[in-house]
Amino acid sequence: MIFRLNNPIKHYAWGCKRSFSDLFQIANPERQPQAELWMGSHPNGSSTIIHEGTETELVDVIDAAPSHWLGVNHQQFNSKLPFLVKILAASQPLSIQVHPNKNAAEKGFERENAQGIAIDDPKRNYKDANHKPELVYAVTPYLAMNGFREFQAIHRLFSTLALPSIAKLLEPFLSAPNEDSLAQLFGAILQLDESAKQQAVIELLSVDASEECTEVAETLQLIAELAKLYPSDVGLFAPLFLNVIELQPGEAMFLYAETPHAYLKGVGVEVMANSDNVLRAGLTPKYIDAPELLANTQFKPIKACDLRMTPINHGDRLSYPIPVDDFKFDIINGGVMDIEVSSAEILLCVKGEVKIKLEQNITTIKTGESVVIPASTSGYTLCCQGLVARTYC
Repeated sequence: MIFRLNNPIKHYAWGCKRSFSDLFQIANPERQPQAELWMGSHPNGSSTIIHEGTETELVDVIDAAPSHWLGVNHQQFNSKLPFLVKILAASQPLSIQVHPNKNAAEKGFERENAQGIAIDDPKRNYKDANHKPELVYAVTPYLAMNGFREFQAIHRLFSTLALPSIAKLLEPFLSAPNEDSLAQLFGAILQLDESAKQQAVIELLSVDASEECTEVAETLQLIAELAKLYPSDVGLFAPLFLNVIELQPGEAMFLYAETPHAYLKGVGVEVMANSDNVLRAGLTPKYIDAPELLANTQFKPIKACDLRMTPINHGDRLSYPIPVDDFKFDIINGGVMDIEVSSAEILLCVKGEVKIKLEQNITTIKTGESVVIPASTSGYTLCCQGLVARTYC
């Protein structure tokens, strides 16, 4: 069978009031910020389906029959749906954050459980025992930061700005730019005491962007925009460290575990391992555990030109090369195709209309609607008059 998903919406302050309704025909009668729509079975926000005549959380349905829903290899992911699909709409920046790897998540989750820290405690770092690699597919222009810039670029930006209050902190990195000196610098700035942080931010915001080269001027312009929302946040230094990228509609990028990143503005489809673990570094009023974040960060640069993913073209289907086992991701743009099923699947209609034929039954979903298909389904025929995002594993 094919099951329509009823999906929870997260009303975080950074969300948009109109994007879900304008782009996906999802009503917002109370005009709240709609930040994320979750499709999946995470306990913090499970979708529901009509199962045996009753509206039931997907997480409970899967728990009751994991082999039916997830396939014969369901134990590989502890009998849980391994991925979570979201529509994300940001009108303001999300926090600068890092996601732990699988081993660190397991240990951190166990440690905080043993310490008796409640799952909903604001100072809880580990909400579950999973890692959280992510893909984001842009629906609108999508501005983000992702991964450390190349050493030479970070060196160039900091040496050009010449901020007196952190000159001594900069010396090791400017003398020998490498992973160790970058880690030392990033950690030192992140953990500045309040007075030193305030002075450094004042100096940073006082630099005259009009007198700088394009690279520096564009970075300072972004910092100035971020300062309107977070005028004294240490996260204002992040654009000096991190690649800034604007995805155009239809472009996608991958975000690895242990890599600092932040979504700044735009609407996208986000697919990730089924986790809600976040370690924050700035641009947020939420809890920041600097030592834990630094222990879970790799200080390896990423070339800006390598951030965009290059999909494999199968005609009407684009398949993205995902470097983890937790999920696979396709974009299907028009056409009719027969699809064999080997795992649970979530289909999201991003635009237009999609007809899903299973034996003699046809299920139609329109923009913003989604379905889940159990692994026990042998296959289906997709008639796509629009754009559909397919997540499976």
